[in-house]
Order: sequence, then C-alpha cells, then structure tokens
Amino acid sequence: MEKNQATVSKQTLYLSVLIVFIAGFICGVVFTVMKSPGTAPVATNSAQQPAESQQEAQAILNLEAEVTANPDNYNAWTQLGHLYFDSNQVSKAIGAYTKSLELHSGNANLWTDLGVMYRRSGDPQKAIEAFDKAISMDNSHAPSRFNRGIVLHFDLGKTDEAIESWRSVLAINPDYQTANGMSLQELIDQVKAEAENKN
Repeated sequence: MEKNQATVSKQTLYLSVLIVFIAGFICGVVFTVMKSPGTAPVATNSAQQPAESQQEAQAILNLEAEVTANPDNYNAWTQLGHLYFDSNQVSKAIGAYTKSLELHSGNANLWTDLGVMYRRSGDPQKAIEAFDKAISMDNSHAPSRFNRGIVLHFDLGKTDEAIESWRSVLAINPDYQTANGMSLQELIDQVKAEAENKN
C-alpha cells in the first residue's frame, strides 16, 4: 500500500512539473514577442495572466540586476523601460528611458514611448518635447505626430494645433488609424464638429 502511494505521488509530481514546464514555455513564447505600434492586443484568459505577470516581474528583476551591475548597458535600460511601460510603472519607465537616452541618442520610437510616459505622468509639456525630439530624428515618424496631436487637443486644449499635427500624419499615411480602429480622418472630423458645437 505504501509503495503504491509513493508511486502515485511520484507520478503526480512528474505530471505537475511537466505542466509547469509547458505553461512556462508557452508564456515565454508569448512574452518574447516584441511590442510594436499598431499591434492588436492579444486576448488571454485569466489563468494565463498570473503566469505572465510573474514572468514579467522576473524579467524586470533580471534587468534591474543587470543595470545595477552594468549601468552603461543602453539596451538593458531600454528593455527595462519597455517593461515598466507595459506594466504601467510610469515614473520608473521615465527614469529608465531617460538613462538609456543619456547613454545613446535612441530613435524616434524610444522618444515617443518616453513622451507617452510623460503624458501619463501628467506632464504634457515634457510629452510634447519628447514627441518633437522624435520628429526631429525621423521627419516621417507618424506615431510621434499622432501622439503630439493627442496631447495638444486633450491635455492642452490646443485643438487647431492638434488638427495640424494630425494632418501631417495623414500626409505621411492617409490610412492611419487610431488604436481603437477609427480612421484618423474620422477623429479629425469628430474633433472639428465638437469644437464647432462649443462655439
């Protein structure tokens, strides 16, 4: 009887380890997909989210250890900023992005991410500065121009300047869409109609 119980316990243990390994592998594959502008969010069930959150938390700890040991590691600071961004740790994301940009001039995407974090922190002027920097690095960078318009209209009440910024996006990409699938031209028309109704 005891031998049978031991055999069952071993089988249960092996099965548990196998399930954890498979779950970790699947979450690892999902986690390593790089985030990119315009990518539709992937729906996950509630059973997957805790494992992904644990993996994200572990990745953050690993990168924090890396930048502590190697504070001049531009790529590690950048990746850490992205993880803070994705987990909505706004002030930490700003700090990590700022450090990475002290080490390297970065690119338009990185400056735009920093601008988004400044907006979330409640600092629209800093956000505009970051978006302007992104545009100066890549004149055809549509996301920075779009986000600049968002801050100008929704945070600073500068609707005319916002529409001008959005029109510059349409000059680059006439089919540009917002995150919710609305065409940018529709957004411009909606904002103009709201402004006219107020007057």
